[in-house]
Amino acid sequence: MDDRARELAKNIKLLVLDVDGVLTNGGLYYDANGIAMKRFNVQDGLGIKLAQAVGLEIGVITGLNQKPVENRITELGIRHYYAGHHNKIPPFLEMCENVGVEPSEAAFMGDDWIDLGAMRTAGLAISVPNGVPEVKAVAELITSRSGGEGAVREAIGFIFEARGLMEEALKQWTD
Repeated sequence: MDDRARELAKNIKLLVLDVDGVLTNGGLYYDANGIAMKRFNVQDGLGIKLAQAVGLEIGVITGLNQKPVENRITELGIRHYYAGHHNKIPPFLEMCENVGVEPSEAAFMGDDWIDLGAMRTAGLAISVPNGVPEVKAVAELITSRSGGEGAVREAIGFIFEARGLMEEALKQWTD
């Protein structure tokens, strides 16, 4: 799987992420007032900033529309954000068009049935190990880290290595 995924990753210019189960662990936390809270991984956030610094576009498509997610997306400077979409193919294709890439030059990272259409449309399908079996079956890459535990950072690192961007990304923080 890794050789095929590495070949596909060489052409990736856009990484599109699901939220629940990918950027988070999939848990829904509610405070006493019924306000939803989310837990995001800091390493994923830094990976997203590194990706942006070397020209790898990042997008997010989520089935839910929640303020904590919007806040995190804004904080990370992600410009391509679609919330409240259960059919992720139309926003995925629109995002590709807006970025100026073919779907074959985009990766989609998901974990559940809602992500399958976009994963099948993308040039590189990525799952987390806690993804449902149907999602893992279509994935060319399955991260070793679970959603919300650094899986996004791992996927970004994989794309960096395949595209020869690791040195450039490291320079963002070491020079």
